[in-house]
Order: sequence, then structure tokens, then C-alpha cells
Amino acid sequence: MVRTETPVCDFGRPAPDFRLKGVDGKTWTLNQARGNNGLLVMFICNHCPYVKSVRDRIIRDTRELKDLGVNAVAIMSNDPTDYAEDSFDNMKKIAAELRFPFPYLYDETQQVAKAYGAVCTPDFFGYNKDLKLQYRGRLDESRKEPAPGARRDLFEAMKQVAQTGQGPMDQIPSMGCSIKWKQE
Repeated sequence: MVRTETPVCDFGRPAPDFRLKGVDGKTWTLNQARGNNGLLVMFICNHCPYVKSVRDRIIRDTRELKDLGVNAVAIMSNDPTDYAEDSFDNMKKIAAELRFPFPYLYDETQQVAKAYGAVCTPDFFGYNKDLKLQYRGRLDESRKEPAPGARRDLFEAMKQVAQTGQGPMDQIPSMGCSIKWKQE
């Protein structure tokens, strides 16, 4: 596992479109996923210890963001060849087990991850209602273990985006395991 940090937010960058199969059996596009006030695109996977340690907080925050008109979608772009835990069947199991309140999509070709510039899991991209990038930072300040009273960076940023269309200028990068790219 190589620890990787996300780059600085490229404010205003349009969200790349996608058409991906979800664990719910549907095919999802960018427009189907978006909310009235924005969209949170998350690159996650099943095996990464960073993702495992924050899944409950991701679920909590995405549920609360939905009430603010911000939808969320999770995309798994890892090559499951060396990480069976990231297979589509295991994606289905995890989504059902944890009752994900968002579509969980499989980026089998890894083209969507490349289009977004995703580098790690978790990697968060927060868009406003016009699907312009406003947040590219961490989930919260508690690191791997939840800390009582920890600042909820992602939630607060996306709440601001829902209300004003603009994300905070100061953002702290997310960190996680590098995306497992296919051997070419």
C-alpha cells in the first residue's frame, strides 16, 4: 500500500461525464447522479484500510448532504486482479451490508478515474449545482480513528457549496492508498 495525497482543488473544473454499472444493476450517468445543489463523487474501494476506517463517516455525511440537495456517488476503479476484495461481487456485498445511501459504481476500464484525475482511495470531488469542482480535500480531521468533535471538512465544505455554490479556499488534501492501476 502506497500512501498518496490528493492534489490541490482545481476550482471550476467541470465534472467529467460517466456511464458506469452500479451494484444495484442500473447504469448510472453523471446527470442521473447529481443533486439539485451539487454532487459528491468519491473514489473508494473495499480493501483499503483508509476507506474501511472512514466508511461509517462517509455514510453519515452523505445521508446528511442529501438533505441539503447534494447527492453522492462512489466509484471503485481499482484493478481487482491482485485485490479480490475489490471484485464487483464483493462491491455488491459491501454496499448491501453497510446499506450505502449512494450508488456504488464499477469503473472497470479505469477511464473515469483517469478523467477525474483520481489518485487514491478515498479521493473526494465536490461539485456545485453547475457541476463545477469546488472541493478536493479530506473527509475530516480525525485521520483513521474517529475523534470526538473533529472538524468535518468534507461535510462543511459541501454544505457551503450547497448554500453558496462556492467551496472553501483552504482545503487539506485527502490521503489514502494509491489506486491500483491495471498493468499495461
